[in-house]
Order: sequence, then structure tokens, then C-alpha cells
Amino acid sequence: MHEVSRCGAGVLITALLCMASGCAVAPFDYPREPSLAMSPNHDTLLRRQVELWKTDNPGPSGFFPLVSGHDALGARLRLMELAEKSIDVQYFLMKGDTAGQVFAGSLLQAADRGIRVRFLLDDIFTTVEDEELELLNAHPNIELRLYNPVARRGIGAINILADFKRANRRMHNKSFTIDNQVTIVGGRNIADEYFDLREESEFLDLDVIGIGPVAVEVSGVFDRFWNHKRAVPMQAFASIFTPQDLARARGGLDATSSGRAETVYGSAVNARLVQDLLSGEQSFFSADGRVVTDEPDKLTSEVSLQQMRLLQQLVEIIEAASDEIIVFTPYFVPGEAGVEFWKSITAKGVRVVLITNSLASNNHTAVHAGYAKYRKRIIEAGVELYEVRANAADDNAKSLTLHTKGMIIDRETIFIGSLNLDPRSFAINTEMGMIIPNEVLGAAMAEGALQRFEELAYRVELDDKRRLRWRATIDGREVTERSEPLASRFHRFKAFLLRIVPENQL
Repeated sequence: MHEVSRCGAGVLITALLCMASGCAVAPFDYPREPSLAMSPNHDTLLRRQVELWKTDNPGPSGFFPLVSGHDALGARLRLMELAEKSIDVQYFLMKGDTAGQVFAGSLLQAADRGIRVRFLLDDIFTTVEDEELELLNAHPNIELRLYNPVARRGIGAINILADFKRANRRMHNKSFTIDNQVTIVGGRNIADEYFDLREESEFLDLDVIGIGPVAVEVSGVFDRFWNHKRAVPMQAFASIFTPQDLARARGGLDATSSGRAETVYGSAVNARLVQDLLSGEQSFFSADGRVVTDEPDKLTSEVSLQQMRLLQQLVEIIEAASDEIIVFTPYFVPGEAGVEFWKSITAKGVRVVLITNSLASNNHTAVHAGYAKYRKRIIEAGVELYEVRANAADDNAKSLTLHTKGMIIDRETIFIGSLNLDPRSFAINTEMGMIIPNEVLGAAMAEGALQRFEELAYRVELDDKRRLRWRATIDGREVTERSEPLASRFHRFKAFLLRIVPENQL
């Protein structure tokens, strides 16, 4: 009887939501032309530079981590300046802030030179207004598609709820590829916080720039998502803009349309690391790296282990570790299976060091609520656990948040990508990243990470009564906390209440 009542109530709620939203559906049947990445064999400046690099390096691909947000933005902007054939862009979200404005303006300037631009955006958390995206799409050399969009007719939130099973599945991939020669993959989206442009907060994030065959691999992933039935052309949303409308609106879209944008643009494109990489003064790390990715059909299939392709490949690498694994994940919800998995790794004598956000540094309190209930057991499983100090930013006025997603295995293999260690990343979203085998880079990143942990994070431990304690060295002084550091009572209470959120949605 209870099951029947629940079913009847669910049907009634869905019917009411459909009535309220007019049963609006996304235009997945809108006609679209398939397209593929430009050939990497075109004679371009970037191809010549990559080929020159190959003559002095064993290859086949080159890699360099982009730790600084300033460098990460500069690399994107400078590469758009150098593009001669194509720009393929795939992101989970974009905002209409300074970073979004400068990025969009740079795409327009490239398109003005005749560069083909394909821009694929996930729909849910992108806050740029449709009108602005439609204006970009009005450029004859720019095609913009929204991935798994929500219907525009009616109330957006109700449309999401009415079609929650579909709308809940998101494309979390992040890639940026120029002329099929150079690519950037990692954890950053297109918004101020990812490029150190926010005055009140600082994100610790990580991308990797790759050159050579690995860029072609990324292009293949992009093509599969771009041509998928869930990628809907922007013009499906009743766009009425023409190239003439775009020309009239260019003042607000150009890369240097405001004083702040001009300053940010100039500073970023002239970043020293970017200049050194392009000139050859700073060499890329040579490696037989590869792209690991979920497939777009993951979002249209029932949740299953078979669809979690990226996770399966990472598990294989982790299980082959013999000495040490360093893990960076902003959101960590291991679940029962995850606790047992990490216990099996430490039981083999492998050191596991994991850094994630503290309650005060986490920008998703509900995720911390899901993580907190596993904290003691993860420590007892032998994992060395660290949590970021919210007040450890370089600028004391800022709040620090970890957004880096990566692993260093045995100081010789690196994973950098979009994957968080939580149920949403494993089962609900699509994710991608790169696996890079290079002992020199791995050792350097491991040493740097462990040193920074001591400066930026609390070591979370259990005392002899199995109570949590947070230990850190701050300004040369040993500090021990007994409750969630730097979090107010209200914040702790909010985290407690949010334990009701279903774990499989975190």
C-alpha cells in the first residue's frame, strides 16, 4: 500500500510539474550538421613548433602543468592569438564575468581572422545569458552548441525537476584545442575564480597543456561529444540574431571592452611561463601520455560500472602502484566501497596521501556533509588525510578553496583531469583527463605537493579516544583544533542538516 501511494504521489507531482511548465522539452530533434576536427597536417605555426620540439625529444607528446590561474588564462588567450585553422572548446560552465568576457572576445577576434570555432557548453551551471551566446553564435565562423540543455519555455527550475532523470546527467569535460596541435585539459572552467581574478577568494586548480599526438586524441573526444544527439545547436533556441546584430553589439563582447578586461588580457597573454613555453626556453616534458575519458553515451545509459570508463582506467593504475599515491580532490565522498578500496591499497604497503577541502574551504557544503561521515574510517584505513585551510591563501584577505583534481602514482605517473572522487563524477557526469608517465615531472610535482600540504592544510588525525583533531604549523607555531577549523557554528549546523542529501547525488 505504501509503495502504491508513493508511486501515485510521484505521478501526481510529475503531472503538476508538467502542467506548470507546459511540458516543455529541449529541442533534441533540431537538425545539425556533423563536423570533425581539422586535420593536424595543415602547415601552421603551431605544427612547425611541435615538429621542431619533436626533433630534440623522444616524445611522442609534450606536457606542462599549468598551476597558476594567471598562466592558465594566458595560455588560452595566447594560443587563440596563434590559431590559424581551428579552435575547439568544451566546458562544463562559463560565466559572464571578466574571464568570460575576455575569453569570448578572444574567440570573436580569432573568428574574425577566419578561424573555425566550435564551442560546446554544458547547460545547467553556465550563467551567460542565452542572448549573449546567441550573439556569439551569429558569427559566421563560430558554432555554439549546448550539451543536454533544459527547455527554455516555462520556468527553468520546474523544467529541470519535471525531467530530472535526464537533466541530472551532465557533461563535466573541460578541453581547449588549437589547430589540432596544442590542447589544454584539466579542472578549470571559464570564470574568474579559476584564473585568480576574484578579490575575495582563491582557487587552487590545475590544468595541463599538451602538444603533439595527445592533442589529436582530445580532438577525437571532442568530436564524439560535438556530434552526439545531446549536443543541441544554439539556433534551436529561437535565435533571431544576425551577423549585423553581432557587429552592433561588439562593444560589450570584445576582449578589451573594459579597463579591467584590457588589463587582465594584457597581463595574461604576456605571462612569462606562456612566453617561455612558446619560445622553447621552457621545455615540455616528453611522455607517451594518453587521454582517458567517459563516452557521451554514459549520459543516455543506465548507470553501470561498464559506463564508468575513466574510473576503471584509474583504478587499474592505482592498483598497480607499489610505493605511494598522492591524491588531490576537492570533493571526496568515498562511500562504503571507496573506504574498502583505499584500505586494500594501504594494506599492500602503499602510502596514500589525500588532500581535500575542509568545511570552511569547501564551496559545496552538502558534499562536505557526505564526506564527513567517512572521515574517521578513511583515516583508520591508513590514508594520510589533509584538509585545506581556508585562511591559507597568499593574500590573507582571500578565502582558499581546492579545485585541483589529480593523482601522482609512484612519483612517475600523473593524472590531471576533471574527475572528483565522488558518486556524481563516477556515475552521473561524464569526465575526462590525461595520464602522463614521466618520472621527472612526477617527482617534481610530488615534492612540491607534499611541501605545500604542510603550508596550506591541516593534517586530520584521530586521538587515542577516536576523536578527530586537525593539526597544522601556522606562522611557525604548532596548532591543534578539535572541531571543524575556521567554520562557524551555523556553518557546522548547516553541514549537519545537509546530511539528508542523497549520497548518490553528491
